[in-house]
Amino acid sequence: MQPLILPVLLASLWTVCTRAGDWCYQSQFTCDHQCNGPDKWNHANSNCGGKYQSPINIVTRKTLTDERLTPFQFNNYQQIFRGTIKNNGHTVVVGVPHLSTISGGGLPSTYKAVQFHLHWGKNGGPGSEHTIDGEQYPMELHIVHMKSQYNDLTTALADQEGVAVLGFFYEKSNSANRKYDPIINSLRSIKATNTNTSLLSISLTQLIPSEQNLTAYYRYKGSLTTPGCTEAVIWTLFENPIPLSMDQLRVFSELKFHDGNPMVETFRPVQPLNGRQVFRSGSAVILASSALLIATIATALGLSQPN
Repeated sequence: MQPLILPVLLASLWTVCTRAGDWCYQSQFTCDHQCNGPDKWNHANSNCGGKYQSPINIVTRKTLTDERLTPFQFNNYQQIFRGTIKNNGHTVVVGVPHLSTISGGGLPSTYKAVQFHLHWGKNGGPGSEHTIDGEQYPMELHIVHMKSQYNDLTTALADQEGVAVLGFFYEKSNSANRKYDPIINSLRSIKATNTNTSLLSISLTQLIPSEQNLTAYYRYKGSLTTPGCTEAVIWTLFENPIPLSMDQLRVFSELKFHDGNPMVETFRPVQPLNGRQVFRSGSAVILASSALLIATIATALGLSQPN
């Protein structure tokens, strides 16, 4: 019986090490900081073990065109506001006045903006939550909206289509994106968890690509990507990424978790589709078809040239 003692002891130590109360990202988990990593989020909230969870990997060749996915109507997105940006221990979040709304785009209702937050990697490394054909971008922006008739997110989340999130990817750029200066500059003041600072005047429009570059997107139904993981979210993920320089991306990694360690790799791993269909806007398919048509014509012209 003695040879069994060591394996049993190691197993019990592993159980102690992985026992936790609060949820955390994988980058936070250590035996000194015992928390529920992403594979144990269902211990923190049972909804996280649901069937239709987010984020997901979008396999573009398996997406279907949905002609109802027309361009969005963005109302008051250009509205200037002075918000508060907070390090909440998991990300940075900015509350948005409920004046900016989205409609169209195949949505069943008008939705008003509530807040936006970000997910990132480590010093500009892979950090987006959603992936496209397995590619993970450096960072992802989520602008969270709720149906216009609701006054708070808790109520909206009780509706299976109560929340609509617009997701945007970031790409590395050789030059800084000056439209992001208000956010980047404020991060140095909120490195510690539960600190906040006033944000200089900003608008949602300045954070995202121009409206004419927002016609190509993906759509699916899923969940919040943090506990409680409520499955009440209509997801829209735009193809065109937002440029940020490496220096700008690195500033996010200077933020701190509550234990003082760098706030890095703040993303949930992709979740199973479990039979869900991902749709693609007609504009995205038209763009792809146009590119294919141009390539075909170019090839035909090339073949028709005399040797």
